[in-house]
Amino acid sequence: METKYNNRINDIGADKILIVDDDPVNRKILGKLFSTYYTVIEAENGNDGMSQILMEENKLCAILLDVMMPGMNGIEVLKHLKRMGVIEKIPVFIITADTSAAVMKEAYELGVMDFISKPVVSYMVVRRVLSIVELFEARKHLKTVVVNQGLELLEQAQRIIDLNQGMIEALATVIEFRNEESGGHVKRISQITRLLLENTVFGENLDDKEIDSIALAAVMHDVGKITIPDAVLTKPGKLTAEEYAVMKEHTVNGVALLESIPQMRDSNIYEYACDIARHHHERWDGGGYPDGLKGDEISPWAQVVSLADVYDALNCKRVYKPSYPREQVLEMIRNGECGVFNPQLLESFFSVEDMIYEMYRELPEAQES
Repeated sequence: METKYNNRINDIGADKILIVDDDPVNRKILGKLFSTYYTVIEAENGNDGMSQILMEENKLCAILLDVMMPGMNGIEVLKHLKRMGVIEKIPVFIITADTSAAVMKEAYELGVMDFISKPVVSYMVVRRVLSIVELFEARKHLKTVVVNQGLELLEQAQRIIDLNQGMIEALATVIEFRNEESGGHVKRISQITRLLLENTVFGENLDDKEIDSIALAAVMHDVGKITIPDAVLTKPGKLTAEEYAVMKEHTVNGVALLESIPQMRDSNIYEYACDIARHHHERWDGGGYPDGLKGDEISPWAQVVSLADVYDALNCKRVYKPSYPREQVLEMIRNGECGVFNPQLLESFFSVEDMIYEMYRELPEAQES
């Protein structure tokens, strides 16, 4: 038995046993019994025992506690250990000649693992203590394994999320470059969307998870442009009526493309992405496309992405237009020159536009007014 338990004890971090007893003979007897398996430390009363526990808590694998001691008795020590949560982590054994029902009941209710009757029977005491210590350590090990596995699963899930987000952003960026844009448009749309929803009343009914999903879905707003012919998509001048009709198809084509990707359907951004792709060109007065939605028929996230898209387009150079000075951009939006927007959305937008414009200061295509 000695070899068996020695091998197991060497594998655990807690390797000390505390004996709290006012009788030095009892401490010596118990110390000799357990010195083969643990480093034995002693305390001659409850107060001394509490001090040892506070110092050695992470290294203790068991506490042997006498009931009848001067000053703080064993039951009082147990009550302290219960409040501290120690008794759930370290098995406590009561050493006593008093095995009355009242003492045993109170001790068990406080969480004691077992009783060691005086005079001690050496082989029985050793076997019972070692068995329970082994059980506690196995439970702690299992808990650590479960926690580590949980963390590993969370890390794997986060890697999948990051990979999916990277693929979404990569696809949107490819479309941008095909459209001869700078490559930062979709990221700015996402950032503007997040900033508006997090910092204004327009996003007050959305929780953090919803805002995260909407900000990522905003990246896909123009995904349908991948279906638009180059002659229309990259035309440097004004589009004809026929060409404009083709360009407007990117909204419905974007939804069709998203619907054709099975993995997208399981994503928490799918519904947002489809709605934004289809409706980010709708207008508050019903003058937008493709469905002519009006007012609150347009979802808040599609409204936000619509305004962010207009703001970014005005601030940046395109194949068909130069960038405009900041004050002109704000005036054009305020006057409805680029479409009619929800008055509450405009109020929210202008309240944080200083924050939004910070991302344009370093862009070569953006001008300071």
